[in-house]
Amino acid sequence: MPTTLVTGCNRGIGLQLVTQLHARGDTVIGVCRQASDELKQTGIRVIEGIDVSNGESVANLKLALGDAQIDVLINNAGILRRDTFGELDYGSMLEQYEVNALGPLRVTEALAGNLHEGSKVAIVTSRVGSIDDNGSGGNWGYRASKTAVNMIGTNLMHELRPRGIAVALLHPGLVATDMTGNHGISPQESAIGLIARIDELSMESSGSFWHAEGYTLPW
Repeated sequence: MPTTLVTGCNRGIGLQLVTQLHARGDTVIGVCRQASDELKQTGIRVIEGIDVSNGESVANLKLALGDAQIDVLINNAGILRRDTFGELDYGSMLEQYEVNALGPLRVTEALAGNLHEGSKVAIVTSRVGSIDDNGSGGNWGYRASKTAVNMIGTNLMHELRPRGIAVALLHPGLVATDMTGNHGISPQESAIGLIARIDELSMESSGSFWHAEGYTLPW
């Protein structure tokens, strides 16, 4: 069975991803800043103390993994800070960019040597990063960070294609987590869709922007 690494897995969507992947027999490595009791109880290998916004911390992740082969890398770690025009906190916006946009790039670059032909890289982004789909505005820092990671994911598609590594940009849906104020579908349902999209990912579909339900989203 494949070895799958998931960042940001101490709760919410990430916790459901590692739980479901482990239940079906994958070898799962969970990466987070601080492991929750729920994560520890899954029985997977957990590497904690990793902050994807910090280069030294991500280098420690690489050291912890050594030469371990990664078949599927799921960049799930992310943050949302609410903001309002006229009262924007630019430091908060930069924090979201560091985690949501540069985080997946840091992790993927650091672990590039652990990937191989046939590996897959998934980035959990958001449809709020779509310029065409922006019908309401708001969420300045979060939207901008997700638009940026969509571009980063597209660049990774080009970078990794010669090695036979496919990349997916995935919107999980509106999911009831702490991040969304518990509005939306369950993390369990979202994880089912995300896993299905990753399973379907191929070199032909590499670089696409998908809703977890299975349809493509506009850029």
